[in-house]
Amino acid sequence: MEKTAAPRTLLPGDWAVLALLAEQPAHGFALAQVLAEDGEVGQVWTMPRPRVYRAIEDLRSAGLIETVETTPSDRGPARTLLAATPAGAVAVEQWLARPVAHVRDARSELLLKLVLTHRAGRDLRPLAAAQHGVLEQLADRLTAQLETADGQRALVLRFRLAQTVAARDYVAGLLR
Repeated sequence: MEKTAAPRTLLPGDWAVLALLAEQPAHGFALAQVLAEDGEVGQVWTMPRPRVYRAIEDLRSAGLIETVETTPSDRGPARTLLAATPAGAVAVEQWLARPVAHVRDARSELLLKLVLTHRAGRDLRPLAAAQHGVLEQLADRLTAQLETADGQRALVLRFRLAQTVAARDYVAGLLR
């Protein structure tokens, strides 16, 4: 019987490993290749091989992934095929559907969610619509704050507003 650790907040790399395993069972080495700098997902979120294996252990301890089978290997240790548990699959679905709260997370977490959603053959529009709403509200708040700001505060708000508008426009393009 596997020990389940107390749940902790998953980092984007952990979510990437879990989402890939929810997509289809895989070995740790294959996950590391997809998350390598030149890998399909690594173009957005890169994880070195030791970090991938650490994520696997953390996700297994949390009961979000499980071993499907273990086969001997001619080279090195036995190969372990992993998959998301039902709880892991549900967690991924919920995470992929949740928009990011901050524009600073658009380049990393939002783009990662979009790439993983696309890889799984799912419709991007529900996430894009939810994200567009969050960004629209943020743009409105920043615009209102900018009306009374001056000096350094105005400088920062203008930058944040420009980033927010750019991210909102990108997401709006996904909805078309």
